[in-house]
Amino acid sequence: MLKNYTKEFRYNLKLAYPVILGMLGHTFVAFADNIMVGQLGTAELAAVSLGNSFVFIAMSLGIGFSTAITPLVAEADGAGNKADGKSALKHGLVLCTALGFSLFGIILLCKPMLYYMKQSLEVVELAIPYLELVAFSLVPLIIFQAFKQFSEGLSQTKYPMYATILANVVNITINYLLIFGSFGFPKLGIVGAAIGTLVSRFIMVGYIWFLLKGKEKFESYVTRFNFKIIEKKVIKKIISLGFPSALQMFFEVAIFTAAIWLSGVLGKNAQAANQIALNLSSMTFMVGMGLSVAAMIRVGNQKGLRNFKELRRIAESIFFLTLLLEVVFAALFLLGRHWLPTIYLDVDDLVNQMDNTEVIIVAAKLLLVAAFFQISDGIQVVVLGALRGLQDVKIPTFITFIAYWLIGFPVSYYFGLFTEYKSTGIWMGLLLGLTASAVMLYIRFNYLTKKLIKN
Repeated sequence: MLKNYTKEFRYNLKLAYPVILGMLGHTFVAFADNIMVGQLGTAELAAVSLGNSFVFIAMSLGIGFSTAITPLVAEADGAGNKADGKSALKHGLVLCTALGFSLFGIILLCKPMLYYMKQSLEVVELAIPYLELVAFSLVPLIIFQAFKQFSEGLSQTKYPMYATILANVVNITINYLLIFGSFGFPKLGIVGAAIGTLVSRFIMVGYIWFLLKGKEKFESYVTRFNFKIIEKKVIKKIISLGFPSALQMFFEVAIFTAAIWLSGVLGKNAQAANQIALNLSSMTFMVGMGLSVAAMIRVGNQKGLRNFKELRRIAESIFFLTLLLEVVFAALFLLGRHWLPTIYLDVDDLVNQMDNTEVIIVAAKLLLVAAFFQISDGIQVVVLGALRGLQDVKIPTFITFIAYWLIGFPVSYYFGLFTEYKSTGIWMGLLLGLTASAVMLYIRFNYLTKKLIKN
């Protein structure tokens, strides 16, 4: 019985690992920024956290929306229909470019809100110039996402990984030169980190297009687009899948962003500690995201073949693999919770010693809670991927809203601001929301697949 699931592990990991490395690449950009900026002080680390909180919300909408391209391309590939695959990419590129510019504009309009959020004024002043540049980097990032989702829809998960690795090398190099003013370059502090992010994301788009164009299998897909002919039917299809997917990701990212803002109300040290725990959790979450893409591709293929028994077996094998991996991550967080935060701060800095010590103590408590929500977080994102492969997006959107905003957020708000739990209380709400989401989404998947098999 168990072998029915474990025999799929090798292929699932083969599909997922380039996506995991690619997604980790996005997180590693933030990881590198946080470690390098953390050497400047806790106020700078809190400023990057505050600036990125706005960008993450916008990014969640862009990335969530672009995921609509993958199941359409996977289904077209399963049915052997190349024209539909190219059409999904072309229309996806048009929508993702428009969305990138729109989100950049919205962030600029929202900038004055920073002064009305009860955040430390020192942190706000540092965050604004950083935010302006990183917000513009959303344009290339979301265009990259269109190419990435297309490539993954054809089960080719390596190319986005290569582009992300290159982007990381560029980002870290520019960070080193501009944050600290190395080798005669100007010392720009956190603005240097923003420039690194912006330049690396433009290079990422150019490189993935260059890679896909150079392969005979993809060349006809990614060249000779006729943007004069835009079909309303395809645009509607992508929006009908993409908009709910964007909302799903938005509801989850927004509750983590709310945690950043609530932590900011508690002070710059609470916010810096929250940023450390959040950055570490995001890296393990990317493993779930990679397996979620594998679930979306494989479920999409089986849907194209109309083989629903096999679809359910394959999806459940991915859920089981995710559970095993997340238990390992939970153990790592439990064992390393006191040491991991020290990577982010200069523990030998005597001037900021009291601040740094407080940040490390608070971050260790948050990692204790994060250890438990690893499992819920991994399961909910993978089941969500399987449901996207089935092109079931509306009910899951409703489920994620209930889990995060009717169950999780009220707990975070009350326990974080009105009890002695403070930062830990904020994260208890996150744990509850993720667990509710995982349970309800699995019930939905179970119901749908049984219904499809029966019919």
